[in-house]
Amino acid sequence: MLKNKLKIGGSWIAILVLIVVPSIIYGDKFFSTTNAFNVLRQMSMIGLISIGMTCVILTAGIDLSVGATVALAAVLSAMLTEKSVFLAIFVPVLAGIFIGAVNGFIIARLKIVPFIATLAVQMAVRGIAYIITDIKSISVSEHAASFAILGRGYLYGIPIPVLILALVLVIMGFVCQRTSFGRSLYAIGGNEDAAKMMGIKVARNKAIAYVLTGAFSGLAGVILCSRLGAGQPLSGTGWEMDAVAAVAIGGTLLSGGVGGVWKTLSGVLITALIGNIINLQGNVNTYVQQIVMGAIVLVVIIIQRRTQMKES
Repeated sequence: MLKNKLKIGGSWIAILVLIVVPSIIYGDKFFSTTNAFNVLRQMSMIGLISIGMTCVILTAGIDLSVGATVALAAVLSAMLTEKSVFLAIFVPVLAGIFIGAVNGFIIARLKIVPFIATLAVQMAVRGIAYIITDIKSISVSEHAASFAILGRGYLYGIPIPVLILALVLVIMGFVCQRTSFGRSLYAIGGNEDAAKMMGIKVARNKAIAYVLTGAFSGLAGVILCSRLGAGQPLSGTGWEMDAVAAVAIGGTLLSGGVGGVWKTLSGVLITALIGNIINLQGNVNTYVQQIVMGAIVLVVIIIQRRTQMKES
């Protein structure tokens, strides 16, 4: 328990450093309400995906199809704004649920390795997004002005995407910590055979984890479309790795069984703050962020591995 608390504390200490140091260096350019909301709005979409990814990784799985799901959801959303705003929100999320269900069925029922299964689904889903758009951006209908509120609007001064992320975070935090389904994810990731002996419906709960990830990815695609005012088939590229990085940095073991969505929140914040600091620097190549994040994830995984070896 003490080690767990220390790990959580380490993540939040890192966040504090990433806030205090840039505030001293950049002043109001960094430490301002405008920039804070910009960071939170930027992290809202990756945050949603990371919450779903946490559920999957807790079962010792992975979902590489989330970025492609975001792209397909975004283009579907843009297309459907011609019909109605409700359909533009509902159908893409439903598409994400379907993609998650396909992943869940292939992995849980057909026993295909998650990496291979979700990689194949990623390629198929991205291909569908390319075909229906001819690899061209689809603009949101001019008659769907209210649709922009989802990605760019505010409620009581807080960006709506941030409120959506907060709501999903609270719900999934409760689900993972206080429900039998959430606890089963930890049991499955810890020891799948033991979970079966305990009477846990492993295949069903694994599949549900992928469905949740698909749903949150679909919702992220809708928010992205609303924010940009267009659905882009190339959007979401690499987001699966950003989500995995956030989950790992937050302290959830990639081998499964240990972690949670509240830990993932710290990982998402760290990645968002690093990206924002690099952007504020101005003269630094944006690809440096990928190098920094790759190095951080590698260090985190090495620490996790050494910790596991010591405990065993």
